[in-house]
Amino acid sequence: MNTLPPCARRVEGGIELRVKVVPGASRDQVAGLLGERLKIRTATAPEGGKANKAVAGLIAKWASLPVRDVEQTAGPTNPEKTFLLRGIQELPSL
Repeated sequence: MNTLPPCARRVEGGIELRVKVVPGASRDQVAGLLGERLKIRTATAPEGGKANKAVAGLIAKWASLPVRDVEQTAGPTNPEKTFLLRGIQELPSL
């Protein structure tokens, strides 16, 4: 198995991914590593969980997973969040 970036670790059932979300960006984008987190920009405003859903959808698309296999597990109101990506053992290149 390939080595995961510092923002990710293998857990039972998939990969745990730590992210730093930047809402209000001009476009949705997986921007690369920021320390030990994956920086994700989203154009969606952080209102009523909309940005969290947008980020989950962006992660799903980036990892080639159905959105139902991406679950937010920490940080619902914090820009630093954790997601569980079910059913995979590797991530796309950053």
